[in-house]
Order: sequence, then structure tokens, then C-alpha cells
Amino acid sequence: MAIEVNGKTIETDEEDYLVNLSDWTKEIAEVLAKQDELELTEQHWQIINYLRDYYEEYQIAPAVRVLTKAIGKKFGKDKGNSKYLYTLFPYGPGKQACRFAGLPKPTGCI
Repeated sequence: MAIEVNGKTIETDEEDYLVNLSDWTKEIAEVLAKQDELELTEQHWQIINYLRDYYEEYQIAPAVRVLTKAIGKKFGKDKGNSKYLYTLFPYGPGKQACRFAGLPKPTGCI
């Protein structure tokens, strides 16, 4: 499977997660969001960039519970809750946000 971004073919798996994490660009995130009928806002980018930093440090995508707690610590209690994260990523904050961030599917996500 693959997606087209700026005339370049980017390889994805059957769920549209990038096969090669090094292929990720902001434009790829935008294309993936558009497929899900979402427009990425500054709030989305806060979470996406946090996930990329987390992955760089720990080499793993955080589980939703870990993500929720970490977002609350970094950005405040109003953002560190499932309701807020599901508002931004309706198909699941771990699963959908990690896909947009070019990361592997988080462990425990169905």
C-alpha cells in the first residue's frame, strides 16, 4: 500500500501507518488527516509533535493512558483527558495521532 505526497510515493501498511518512519513529513500528516476528513490545527500539532518527541526519546509510542497523563503534565489538565484527545482524534488518540505522527501503531491498540 502507499500514499502520494507531493508527487512522491510513500509506502504504508494496510492501516496507513508508514513503513519507513524516516519518510515522515508534515505534508504526509496533512494527507493522512485529509483521508480521515480532518484538518490539522495547532492543537493537533501539539499532540503530534509531543508524540514524535516521546518516540524519539523512548523508541515506543505511548499507550493512551500514558499519553493522556503526559499531555496533562505538559499542557495542563484541560488537555490531559480522554474527552479532549478524542475531540481532536475521533478514531482514537493513540492510534490516529500516532498514524499522523508517522509512528508505529501503539501497543495495545486494536
